[in-house]
Amino acid sequence: MAAHPAALLWDVDGTLAETELEGHRRAFNRAFEEAGLPWVWDRQRYIQLLRISGGRERLSYFLAEVDGRPAAPDRVEALQAAKQRHYQRLVAAGELTLRPGVARLMAAAAEAGIVQAIVTTSGRTAVAALLEQLLPQHHVQLQLWVCGEDVAAKKPDPEAYRLAVRELKLPPERVLAIEDSANGLAAAHDAGLAVLVTRSAASAAEPAEAFALASAQVTHLGDRDQPCAVLHGPACSEGCITLSYLQQLLPSG
Repeated sequence: MAAHPAALLWDVDGTLAETELEGHRRAFNRAFEEAGLPWVWDRQRYIQLLRISGGRERLSYFLAEVDGRPAAPDRVEALQAAKQRHYQRLVAAGELTLRPGVARLMAAAAEAGIVQAIVTTSGRTAVAALLEQLLPQHHVQLQLWVCGEDVAAKKPDPEAYRLAVRELKLPPERVLAIEDSANGLAAAHDAGLAVLVTRSAASAAEPAEAFALASAQVTHLGDRDQPCAVLHGPACSEGCITLSYLQQLLPSG
């Protein structure tokens, strides 16, 4: 059996916290209201829009759809800036919390000397706001951030994961990604990584076949008082994802 992963690469939105529906969606709606625009993205509409990675890209797509022409860059930037401001306020107000098992597993990996990094399509400002509020110890637990502005192509393109592996100077077969979406899974898998999928509220409705390439799929990472369920992959007798469980997901050769 393989040793523990040499590195864990964490997605952010939907993986660390339920930020998509309860954070970013609400922030976009507040930005629209502030600008006097009539749009409200409900949960179903936002889940549809999540097929497009990146908030700025999502917004550009939507504006082009409603206006019937390409979105003006200055309009996109103004709305995106307002959205980021509202998102930071939601985070600062304690509106978002870590998903079960995230703090526990990240602490266990740090104690074991496993390198950890963030790999996300979100912007650095939004990531910093979330981590400072929910994971104040992230400075010692996370050695690298790869954010949306660090790459030319966002997930499902593998560029972000390839950049992280290159920066960490580790062989892909010793690295494991933790993701919640089909786009994230595709990006990590195409970079040669094993992937644990932890389904989020935003990805719960995605079809099972969208996650066929995952090494395992769980409802969440689990805590002792909130056990997870394995949807696909090795059984988990402890009721929560441990380093020993992750060890089973790496190639054995």
